[in-house]
This record gives sequence, structure tokens and C-alpha cells, in this order.
Amino acid sequence: MNTLLFRAALAALPCLLWAHNTPAQTRAAADYPSRPIRIIVPFVAGGPMDVIGRLVGQKITAVWGQNFVIDNRAGAGGIIGTEAVAKAAPDGYTVLHTSSSHSQLPAFNKLPYDPVRDFAPVTTATRTVGYVLGVHPSIPVGSVRELLALAKKNPARLNYGNSGYGGVLHVGMEMFSAAANIKMNTVQYKGIGQLVTDLAGGHIDLALLTSSNAVGMAKTGKIKAIGISGSKRWKQLPDVPTIDEAGVKGFEYYAWFGFWYPATTPVEYVNKFHGELTKAVAAPDVLARFDELGFEAHILKPDEFGKLVQRDIDVTRKLAAQLGVKPQ
Repeated sequence: MNTLLFRAALAALPCLLWAHNTPAQTRAAADYPSRPIRIIVPFVAGGPMDVIGRLVGQKITAVWGQNFVIDNRAGAGGIIGTEAVAKAAPDGYTVLHTSSSHSQLPAFNKLPYDPVRDFAPVTTATRTVGYVLGVHPSIPVGSVRELLALAKKNPARLNYGNSGYGGVLHVGMEMFSAAANIKMNTVQYKGIGQLVTDLAGGHIDLALLTSSNAVGMAKTGKIKAIGISGSKRWKQLPDVPTIDEAGVKGFEYYAWFGFWYPATTPVEYVNKFHGELTKAVAAPDVLARFDELGFEAHILKPDEFGKLVQRDIDVTRKLAAQLGVKPQ
């Protein structure tokens, strides 16, 4: 995704322990940053992480006087770019900006890094208002209830698209299927672009879509938007009910977007970046842009963010076990 709000109750986890910093590190923090900071986004350009990274990066650049450079390192569902950050020097000049897929990938993929130990969490910046369940017009359903009836009558006939194995759209649809007690087949894509093209062309039957992608497709008739995965309706598509009110009681699903440094980055750098991110996300023009795109501000403290990541890892592994899926 995502806070993985599947109403799962998980035990609280211990707070993250931060390494003590030397006096030299403390002195260096006063001068940080002294050169541009690279934000690695492990997905193709043009997605929500690009938008969020550029919005907040511009705000912080105005304060720090150093540019934030977006570096798209797409591949393997986000693994390639994330690994690059895990192996980067912990000097504060390389940042990972990715989605809740960071905590979902371990259940579905064998990773060349540890999603907890190899990173220093800074904060989530935003989360989605939810995802839109979009169905191709050729599918004879007009509501979530009708979709469930069709899927139960024809098990494993419907095909849904995912933009990466173990990613937010894949996990979200599997959670939906589990909650609704239906079975569908998944078609894997390397990114959201081809998924959207194939859904519009009728090559797949349905998908969870980002809010920004869904609006135009719904208004031009390329899809039927039948539900939104958040806790409330979205004002851009006010006639589309939540999936909860449309028939799958208790179902909610979000994605969050967050920032990390490589592990052992000085805590002073983490705290400084956290403080500026908090102010940047609260800026009225940034909030207005988020609202247009279907995001909402969602700031956590570094230790809270660390706990969120671990909780989501646990929830997704539980889902994978129910599906009989082992990391590939």
C-alpha cells in the first residue's frame, strides 16, 4: 500500500533503539546538509512518490538551501532502488522514498536487504484516501455486490491486474478477495502504466487503481468505479461508495508513503529531516495538492513509523500464509 487497516489486532512492538552519536557527529549535524540530497524512488517517474517527493523537496530546499534530486531506480517491484539505499553510505545524503510496499514485499519476495534493520525510518508523509475498485465496462456488474455474486458463480474466472508482485495493488486486491471470500486470478505488470492501458482496453477485468488514475478513467467511461477502499467517500468521485458500505463490511485499505535513511545515519539528521518534513506537509498549498490527488497528510514520529512498518510486515505475512504463498 498502507496502514493495512484490515481491522487486524496486533501486539505493540518495542520502540526502535537509536545508536548514540559521537560529538563529531553532533557537530556535523549543525552543518547538515552541505550539498544536494538524493531521494531514490524505486519506481518509474511520474508516480505518486515523484509528486510527493518534489512537493516536499521544494519546501525544504527553500529552507536548507540544498536541492533534493529525485533519482528513479525502478525494477523488481521496488527492490532494486530500495537495495541501493540499503547499501548507500549513512551520511544523510541518500534518502529512500517509497510506499507501504516496503513492508509488503518481504511476504512475497526474497529480499537482498532487511526492510527493518537496514533502514532508519524518518516518517510517513502522506497516505491515500483509499484505492478505487475499477471494472472494465464489458463486465456485467454495476456494484460491489454484483461483482461478488459474479465471482462466486464463476470462481477464478475474473482477472485483476497488479502493478508488481507483493506491491500495494496486489496485496490490496488479495485482501479484498479474502475479506469477500472470492477467488480471482492476478495478472502481473511492471508498473501502473501498462496495467491502466490494459484495463481500459479490456485485456483484464478489474483492478484497484490510484485515485488520480481512476478519476479520468471513470469520467470518460473507460472503467466503472464501483467502490473505494477508504473509510469515507472521496469528493472527486462522490457517487462511488466505500467498499465497506457497498457490501464487504469492515474492509478498509490504504497505502502510506514514507522516507528512510540507510541504517546508522546519525539520529540528529533523522530528527532534522523529520522536523522539516512535518512543516512541509502542513503547508496549505501542499495540502491542497494532496487533496486533488487523493492523498492526506500523515506524519508519524520515527519510532512510530518503525512500529508501523513491522506491524504491516506481520499482517502481510499472515495474509501470504493464508494464501499459501512463499517468498520467491
